[in-house]
Amino acid sequence: MRHRVLMPALFLSLISAASAQAELPAPPADLTGISFLVGTWESGDGRVAETGGTSRGSSKITAEAGGSALLRRDHTDLFGADGKATGSFDQIMLIYREGRAIHADYTDGEHVIHYTSAVVVPGRSVAFTTSTIATAPTFRLSYEKTADQTLALRFEIAPPGQTEFHAIATGTLHKGT
Repeated sequence: MRHRVLMPALFLSLISAASAQAELPAPPADLTGISFLVGTWESGDGRVAETGGTSRGSSKITAEAGGSALLRRDHTDLFGADGKATGSFDQIMLIYREGRAIHADYTDGEHVIHYTSAVVVPGRSVAFTTSTIATAPTFRLSYEKTADQTLALRFEIAPPGQTEFHAIATGTLHKGT
């Protein structure tokens, strides 16, 4: 008698579990369109528009969570217009797919930027953009593959209520060995 009661109950719980799994969204697609970002990168002298100075740094971008996320870890040194060191900072950015959109979350310990969309030309470029809010600036971070081992980087801002972007920092990244 005990088996007769347990078997239907077990069968119903398996059907319920299968139905619940069928209703779950599919796992996020991988990020192969932007896999050209993966690697260890070094920059030459980047330009920092607001200070007239330059920056130099390194960036390591790795595939994480079975390829469903990319993690960018950076170190940047800043130099004034006179060439003297003015500071440095570390930063991270997690890039992932949520639904049909690619998102990214950035922090350097002082700032947090939530990129809510990305325009991707597979294997060639990606431009991450924050949501447009009338009272806050909009940011755009772009990477473009310009040669086999080279990326152009551009970080831009559109002031609150405006749609025209202005470069904050630009530079070139070279893939290390």
